[in-house]
Amino acid sequence: MKKVFYITTPLYYVNDIPHIGHAYTTVLSDVIARYHRAFGEEVFFLTGTDEHGEKIASSARESGSSPIKHCNKYVLKFKALWKKLNIEYDDFIRTTEERHELVVKEILKKLYEKGDIYKSTYTGWYCTPCERFWTNKDLIEGRCPSCNKTVYKIKESNYFFKMSRYQERLLKHIKENPGFIKPEFRKNEITEFLKKPLNDLCISRPKSRLSWGIPLPFDEDYTCYVWMDALTNYISAPGYIYNNKKFNEIWPADYHFIGKDILTTHCVYWPSWLMAIGIELPRTIFAHGWWMSGEGKMSKSKGNVIDPIIYIEKFGEDAFRYFLMREMSLGQDATFSHNIFVNRINSELVNDYGNLVSRTVKMIKDFSGGKIPCEHTNQKTNQLRKEVIKVPRIVKELVKEMRLNEAIEEVMSLVRRTNRFIEETAPWKLNKENKKKELEGVLYAVSEALRFVSILLHPIIPNKSTIALKNFNIDIKKRGSFNSLDWGGLTSGTEINPQEMLFPRIKTHLDGRIDFGELSRAAIRPYSVVKVSFDDFKKLDIKIAEIKEVINIKGANKLLKLKIVIGKEERQIVAGIGAYYSPRELIGKKIVVLTNLEPRIVKGELSEGMLLAATEGDKIVLLTPDKDISSGSIIS
Repeated sequence: MKKVFYITTPLYYVNDIPHIGHAYTTVLSDVIARYHRAFGEEVFFLTGTDEHGEKIASSARESGSSPIKHCNKYVLKFKALWKKLNIEYDDFIRTTEERHELVVKEILKKLYEKGDIYKSTYTGWYCTPCERFWTNKDLIEGRCPSCNKTVYKIKESNYFFKMSRYQERLLKHIKENPGFIKPEFRKNEITEFLKKPLNDLCISRPKSRLSWGIPLPFDEDYTCYVWMDALTNYISAPGYIYNNKKFNEIWPADYHFIGKDILTTHCVYWPSWLMAIGIELPRTIFAHGWWMSGEGKMSKSKGNVIDPIIYIEKFGEDAFRYFLMREMSLGQDATFSHNIFVNRINSELVNDYGNLVSRTVKMIKDFSGGKIPCEHTNQKTNQLRKEVIKVPRIVKELVKEMRLNEAIEEVMSLVRRTNRFIEETAPWKLNKENKKKELEGVLYAVSEALRFVSILLHPIIPNKSTIALKNFNIDIKKRGSFNSLDWGGLTSGTEINPQEMLFPRIKTHLDGRIDFGELSRAAIRPYSVVKVSFDDFKKLDIKIAEIKEVINIKGANKLLKLKIVIGKEERQIVAGIGAYYSPRELIGKKIVVLTNLEPRIVKGELSEGMLLAATEGDKIVLLTPDKDISSGSIIS
């Protein structure tokens, strides 16, 4: 019998470094998991990595590595980011693990023996990035409808899953279970999709074309389609087949959190697959929106991807977590810009919450001898108490309805209300007028409100809320449950333990840009003479790059955004050369680039490296090869 609240992220494809989309889904899942633990529930939170397929095999070949070594390298990058973001997952599964391969093979064998898998010759349009076949009617202007990349016509023998057999049953399930797909408009999309004839699904690849995958148990000349492999993680991790007791306590999943771009695979392929093997369907599949910039959806090709590491290292993981949860209404797209980020953090975490913590601790220190005062009630404190004690119930309801940004607004409204209460009651005046009981009553009420707020915010900003509660010697691990949110939880006479300031104000320039300190400097800057060892020099990764596109940056006459190619890799660099070179004369030019410099934000744009130049007074000249040589060539 199910006892555990089970929540999952998608498995992330380990073919590149994690970006804001990966961070958002994982933080969201972590926050929901933490809330449900605070509700008193046992939680199983799963994440992991998808490690098979053509793209990984191809990338490994290009880098001169084996597929598994390639995967091992990128898995560490995901795990490192989750550590930086304070993600508390219960399990991390990789599709290259033995426990996962065992389950995939057993399911394939079961479906083959049941007659749900058959072999046939197929001709279709294949998209390598999506690792998926499309029909003529699916294509948009002859390109992949999902990623807009070129598709290739392939004719080959493969194995197919009789997905069409489960079409009507799936439609019936969606109709009878309104919460199965959320939000509502995504459910409508899938319903309309399923009203059209559903094709059977190609679930194999010939090993001659793709050997990096799980072999089919009934035909070793084929490997399993990467999506059917990856989706199975949701049941392989909790122990399907090899630990049925654990599996029965955890499954079905309460929430699969996904991006809207993988809606069909999760809402059509996956439930059809589960119906075929006789397993209960997940309770809810929730598709969130995309993070947008001024140029539309963030993507590497556009050069507008936000690197979470930069923000975490500069402003802390809690500020980044808070912004992601606060800014996006679940299911809708949201915009990420540096100005929106700084305004949100300065306004709500610095001015409102951070200020409430600082002033409360200072008033107790100055007016109550550094000890929590006794509670004395009057009309004003009773009114605040009534407003405070109703918030946990509201937050719990909103979280369970996946209205997370509204839940945060409820808490922040309480923060603002408590700050107003301080202004209205003016404890400094009460102290001056020696109204001791009234002063103590106000300080106690404010401290209790702050305790409530910090516990309510803990799933979102776990580190800073823990520090806030340490001011009152409260251990969040012992007293962080919603069950502890009864008024009167603070003990009078307890000596406070003043902590560091929670959120320093983010400085901005006059034009509103964030002051990133070192990160805000132009990519080209003067060098002072420094002696370096040969070992230090060897650490520099200097290569030839070719400039493919040049874009003027608004409001910065000297700065240009260069789209460059280094071998087969695309990057962008922001450089202060606009006064010396026109975009037209730069396009096609081969330049010398330092490629292993940490990414930087320059005038709100990501700069992934540094071009090298010679300077003479105010003059700048780019370093270029004197003979033609391929981009990606190494300078040594």
